[in-house]
Amino acid sequence: MIIAIDGPAGAGKSTVAKRLARRLGFLYVDTGAMYRAVTLKAIENSVNIEDEAALIKMAKETNIDLTDGPEGSLTVFLDERDVSLDIREPRITKFVSDVAKIKGVREVMVGLQRKLGSQKDSVLEGRDIGTVVFPEADKKFFLDARFEERTQRRYKELAQYKKDVTEGEVAQDLSNRDNIDSTRKCSPLKKAEDAIYIDTTDMAIEEVVDRLEREVRC
Repeated sequence: MIIAIDGPAGAGKSTVAKRLARRLGFLYVDTGAMYRAVTLKAIENSVNIEDEAALIKMAKETNIDLTDGPEGSLTVFLDERDVSLDIREPRITKFVSDVAKIKGVREVMVGLQRKLGSQKDSVLEGRDIGTVVFPEADKKFFLDARFEERTQRRYKELAQYKKDVTEGEVAQDLSNRDNIDSTRKCSPLKKAEDAIYIDTTDMAIEEVVDRLEREVRC
């Protein structure tokens, strides 16, 4: 069984997908983490973010694996190295949308995502799971929230890694990412026609998970 969860940054996709997968005993696949891993490798190897050919070549030569960690957490391996914490740093967030919009990079990642998701019952979350990666998914959801709420959530997350980050900076970054994700030519962020739309603005995490679980089990 494949469950696809899409939506913009800060809508709660990762937390909800992780908890839903734990409840159902499914594999959790954070596709955004895969693009973050590629971005991290590019930065560490001084690959120009604007050099699409170099980034595509690097992506093809990169090994990314996702495994379930303790208490439902996700462990991300980049070329056999655990980078679970490194990929959440602000320096990665700043460039990940630029890397993810490159068609050749997405083609490599989509192939890997399909391979991971086909191995067992899975919950996948990202921007194009229900429209591109698994358009035939058994259940599709699109999580959203008001921009101000998404900004607050992302600010609290980033503040753990960068103590001097401001809400204004987070809002600007989120706005830029929304624009890039929704207007890119390759696999733009959009709701699949058959996806269930859920506004999480005024919902607690467990409420959202409960709603998705009911839909999956019905």
